[in-house]
Amino acid sequence: MGYNKKRQSQEVNAGSMADIAFLLLIFFLVTTQIATNKGLTMILPPPKEDNIDVPLNERNVLKIQVNSADKVQIEEEPVPNLDDIDKIVYDFVLNFGEPDDKKRGKSNMSDRETFQTLPATMKNYITRNLSRDDSSEGPSKAVVSVKTDRGSGYDMFIKVMDEINAAYYRIYGERVGLTAEEYRKLNRNDPRQRLLYEKGKLGINKGISLAEPTAVGGS
Repeated sequence: MGYNKKRQSQEVNAGSMADIAFLLLIFFLVTTQIATNKGLTMILPPPKEDNIDVPLNERNVLKIQVNSADKVQIEEEPVPNLDDIDKIVYDFVLNFGEPDDKKRGKSNMSDRETFQTLPATMKNYITRNLSRDDSSEGPSKAVVSVKTDRGSGYDMFIKVMDEINAAYYRIYGERVGLTAEEYRKLNRNDPRQRLLYEKGKLGINKGISLAEPTAVGGS
């Protein structure tokens, strides 16, 4: 039988392609897990007009600055090793340079009462190495102020904040016989673990202040 050159080629029926593409799109939307960036778990300050200026004794403020070159300074002294921030903040918060009997914070405890709740090892460390008259008067008054420049890197800021938080977790953990990492992982939905969590923070809430960035980078 001869081949018919005029025979028309068979057409592909693409009528259902749109339906198939739509079903695939729905499938991927339903099954795909999209990672979300949760950011920093911090409470933002109130609007500037609502701020109330509270006079602070300079000794109760630990000033940490990250300049535009991502160099870190504490009280205008360079800190080449970021691991040192943990110890500096730890000593500053627990200095107990001039504890008083005034009850403060959510715990409604004075610094003197807070000191008495610490384990013997922490008391001995404070008595032997701290209680300086050029550092914080007590945990309830201690404020760690973090200031950046407009050109400061976000990664460096996060690293500094991690070290500051690590110091607080170390304090809380030591109070209840845990490491900083163990304390951080306590499950607050479990009554026993929640009790440990609250006991660790008793009288020592985080005092972290984020200062407004400067327009010009530091040295």
